[in-house]
Amino acid sequence: MARPHIEPYVEFNEDYRAFDFAGYGGAEYKVLSLDVDTGASSLKVKFNGGYTRKPGLCYSDMEVFVLNGEIKVGSETWVEGHYSFIPAGVALGAMEVAQGAEAIVWYNDSEPTFEETDRDHPLALKEGFISVNSYLDCPWASGSIVSPSTATGCMIKLLRFDPITEAMTFLYCMTPEFMQDNISYHDCAEESYHIWGTSWMMQFGDLPTGGYFWRPPYINHGSFRSKLGCIAIGRTDSKLHNYFHFNPWTNPDDNQARAASFLYRQRPQLFRWVGAGGHNHPHGPQGQLKYQNPPHDFETPEYGHRPDVSALANQNYTFREMDHLHADEYVHKVHHAHKVEDDHHHHDHDHDHPHHHGDGDLDHKH
Repeated sequence: MARPHIEPYVEFNEDYRAFDFAGYGGAEYKVLSLDVDTGASSLKVKFNGGYTRKPGLCYSDMEVFVLNGEIKVGSETWVEGHYSFIPAGVALGAMEVAQGAEAIVWYNDSEPTFEETDRDHPLALKEGFISVNSYLDCPWASGSIVSPSTATGCMIKLLRFDPITEAMTFLYCMTPEFMQDNISYHDCAEESYHIWGTSWMMQFGDLPTGGYFWRPPYINHGSFRSKLGCIAIGRTDSKLHNYFHFNPWTNPDDNQARAASFLYRQRPQLFRWVGAGGHNHPHGPQGQLKYQNPPHDFETPEYGHRPDVSALANQNYTFREMDHLHADEYVHKVHHAHKVEDDHHHHDHDHDHPHHHGDGDLDHKH
């Protein structure tokens, strides 16, 4: 079971609890969200004045964003706005908090753990470590860093980007009088904590300073407003793609089907391969895959009847053949497969590439 949908939640309404886990004696915490199966969590942590901890590592990827105060970590001093990503097994230096500090702390893989050591685990991904003052050392970028983009007036500071999953951690802000009039949903889970300011969403109302949400995939949110502006820290667990629309009555099943329809139209062979039982090897014959009905798109329900969409979805060819066929040969092959008359069936045999004639095997190079 993944984390449930939490929105809106204002942590200022809750009390801190004593943080009794190893390495956190003298600290307190609030749970923002929790995966009850893995123990992965998002916490607000208060390090009381006089808190200390010896060097050590955690067996989960960790992220830390300092909200206020100063935290001395080894030779570094983390101040307000400091962000750090600590890969599992990377040892942090000794910690010391003289006058108190608060931070958002994420444990991405498991419950909090601590093992006293001044050495990294031999399997730790040390190159993934990040430590940066996000307020002073990171530039703002337009929202077009994500495409399709938000309306002008929402800006992003990208703090961490996973090149494998495209998961992101980022600061974002809305300018005063920011407005976006459409509705959005994503394929990824999305999380946010309001550092300062209030934003408004049609489905959930105001989210003020101290406001938080954990939003699973395919949940409608928007339109959006911010009267005086806001700044927040957000995260996704995979690629952030904005699916925009204007229908407030759709549910996550409708939205997921519409997202699948994008794949059906734009990457039809991938859609067929993913949806087929007993997947073929990528270099095997695609012709073995069975036809699948186009997923429903509440915005353009008739798209599956368009000849060009149907032709793309029903192509049968091998990946190896596609790798080597010239464009004119490939177009003729598609036309022939769909009984489209082609009055220009001829090749220039001066070029050096394999040809496919009829139903035989690929010829050798000429």
